[in-house]
Amino acid sequence: MQIFDLAAADHAFIAEVQARSHQDIKTCYQCGNCTAGCPYTFAYDYSVSQIMRLIQTGQKDAVLKSRSIWLCGSCQSCTTRCPNNIDVALIMDVCRHMAREAGYATERAVKVFADSFLNSVSRYGRAFELGLMTEYMARSGRIFTDVDLAPSALMRNKLPFKPHRIQGRDQVARIFERFRKGGAHA
Repeated sequence: MQIFDLAAADHAFIAEVQARSHQDIKTCYQCGNCTAGCPYTFAYDYSVSQIMRLIQTGQKDAVLKSRSIWLCGSCQSCTTRCPNNIDVALIMDVCRHMAREAGYATERAVKVFADSFLNSVSRYGRAFELGLMTEYMARSGRIFTDVDLAPSALMRNKLPFKPHRIQGRDQVARIFERFRKGGAHA
């Protein structure tokens, strides 16, 4: 099965992924070590090595609309197994950011959780678990997800009702502000 269309190669996409990841994507020779080590391959629409090939052939839409880039856990297994020292996990992160910028979120629950987590860190300088959980449940509509875990977590003081005060909260806020102003691509 051919998963790419060489006539539709988007060379600007290839260049952008390489520039943003600082990785030489053409050195991937499809050995499959990344896919063999990936614990999430069973859930992907394209394996890690297929994503790499899609990038190499400039298949922007296939990559940015794939489920795989959203389901990647950034565990680094692919990166540590790559014989060419390609930071494959970083490339997956870059593609996820590019998909977000293009308005694609094939795995809405993953995007909603990531957004909720970042909002919490932006607001409090670190994750405020109860607030994060509340925002995620409200935005995702998954109101009763894991509600059975709440009593145990509350009894162990794992869900404090107020966020912890941390040193450096202002510095964290400045990082987020700089990013919102376009000061970094990450």
